[in-house]
Amino acid sequence: MVNKKHVFFQALLLTIVVFIVGFYIGTLVEDRNLNKAESFFAQSEISLMDIVALNDFVDSGTLTCEELKKANFDFANKIYEEAQLLDKYEESGKFKDNLVFVHQKYDLLRSFLWMNAIKVKEKCGNDFSTVVYIYNYELEDLTIRAQQNVWSRILLDLKNSHDEDVLLIPIATSDDFVSLGALTSNLNISQYPVVIVNEKNVFYELTSVEDLESHLN
Repeated sequence: MVNKKHVFFQALLLTIVVFIVGFYIGTLVEDRNLNKAESFFAQSEISLMDIVALNDFVDSGTLTCEELKKANFDFANKIYEEAQLLDKYEESGKFKDNLVFVHQKYDLLRSFLWMNAIKVKEKCGNDFSTVVYIYNYELEDLTIRAQQNVWSRILLDLKNSHDEDVLLIPIATSDDFVSLGALTSNLNISQYPVVIVNEKNVFYELTSVEDLESHLN
């Protein structure tokens, strides 16, 4: 009987130790994820201030046209890389509520980027093309979701084929963005997803890169 009690208490002690160690490791991992998320949120704030500063440079005339073009393309690449990290967090299911808010920040950043690109083209001529992809976010319709996945691949192929002269700007539609509404108000956008090339050519259907190439600058 003594031996059975001894074995029982050993097993109980081992279970408690494993539970405590597991809980401690889980807490460390969660803290690490929170730290990463907080750093990511801070980066989105910095990026927002950065593009506001870029907007001031466009108006000031202190940068050459080549510098302005490079700044817009570099910024587009920067927020694209940050948005890829955002997608990874979204896929993990962690911090979902906060990430929806951060996603809106990046869509606002891209709206600002589009505004900057228009200003640069007005100032410097049509040295590059803007291809703006406005899509639905968090939609339940599987047909539209599949359509958007196909469009994303086509647009990525277009960007890869014209890396130096196509500024690709994906933006999730939102009624909360006055700036985006102002940019699209003259185009009579009737549905999403939609692709807008150089602020004048509107596409509600895409099948290939060739659909868009003839409308590039």
